Amino acid sequence: MRKEKRGGNRMRLSLPALSVNEGVARAAVAAFCAQCDPSATELADIKCAVSEAVTNCIVHAYRERRGEISITVRLIEGGVRIAIRDRGCGIPDVRLAREPLFTTDAAGERSGMGFTVMESFMDRLSVRSKRGKGTLVILTKYIGREGGV
Repeated sequence: MRKEKRGGNRMRLSLPALSVNEGVARAAVAAFCAQCDPSATELADIKCAVSEAVTNCIVHAYRERRGEISITVRLIEGGVRIAIRDRGCGIPDVRLAREPLFTTDAAGERSGMGFTVMESFMDRLSVRSKRGKGTLVILTKYIGREGGV
């Protein structure tokens, strides 16, 4: 297991859970991660995973009310760790929600592939959630290790 660098750089960002802020989150995280000198592919992977996580917050966490999305990006030994948190409704069954094609979208507008996409682009994905308290998604990407961990 890799440890966080002592005194490593970090960024914190808080945004309203609005669809217009998905691009803001994606761009801000990518700009911060650029200091690790990722390849174009690694940066694209990070941006895609962040987009999925933030979109999940926007679409699912707050449903009928306004809310905030908190993002913390930390430099760790060999890469970055990105924590994306909401204080929304929470996920009743995280294991089920992580299954490909699972969706709670009765209208059929969502594919149910968000966590699968995040997992495929990052080296590690952790999801913790509590009903009525919110969800924390932690994405880890090691830089300079394209082709696998």
